[in-house]
Amino acid sequence: MSSLAVQAQFEAALTPMGAEMVGALGVEAQVAFGELTLVAPRERIVEVLTALRDQFEFQQCLDVCGADYPDREERFEVVYHLLSMTKNARVRVKVVTDEVQPVPTAVEVYPSAGWFEREAYDMYGMIFAGHPDMRRLLTDYGFEGHPLRKDFPMTGYVEVRYDEEQKRVVYEPVKLTQEFRTFDFLSPWEGAEYPAPVLPGDEKAGVKG
Repeated sequence: MSSLAVQAQFEAALTPMGAEMVGALGVEAQVAFGELTLVAPRERIVEVLTALRDQFEFQQCLDVCGADYPDREERFEVVYHLLSMTKNARVRVKVVTDEVQPVPTAVEVYPSAGWFEREAYDMYGMIFAGHPDMRRLLTDYGFEGHPLRKDFPMTGYVEVRYDEEQKRVVYEPVKLTQEFRTFDFLSPWEGAEYPAPVLPGDEKAGVKG
């Protein structure tokens, strides 16, 4: 069976499930690329996740991640990936938020969400209300900013390393081995269009004799 046929088979099974969830939970549903995606209101996320666990048998929370769309009024999407082992099915649940509006934590529904929410807070700055330990998880102590935001600067800050002599973590200005440059790898014989004259001797190209 081809991959497209398998995808169509999954979508055929997920479509009625998505319709049932829309009726029971009052969420939006979409089936695409062999996956079911629900869009839930931010303030109802705990209620929706609880129903998916108890009523629809999605026993595991595999991941809580994020996406950043800086042009939107609410720039972040918090994305939950759930697995049903009894139905052999997965569902994705999305809510939207911004830097200020907190999302209710899912720790009481899925304890595994605790670390994932801390990672989303660290990387994106998403806030999860009611989380028992809302601290950074991946970046260093005193780190400023959120590295996975689209507007996070790539250069111009400090780098961190462990200093063996001082026996502690130190911050230093970023040191680049060479500055960013624009390289032109085309040679004059490969059709590069340079304004004439550029190379020594070009002025003789049109001279006869």
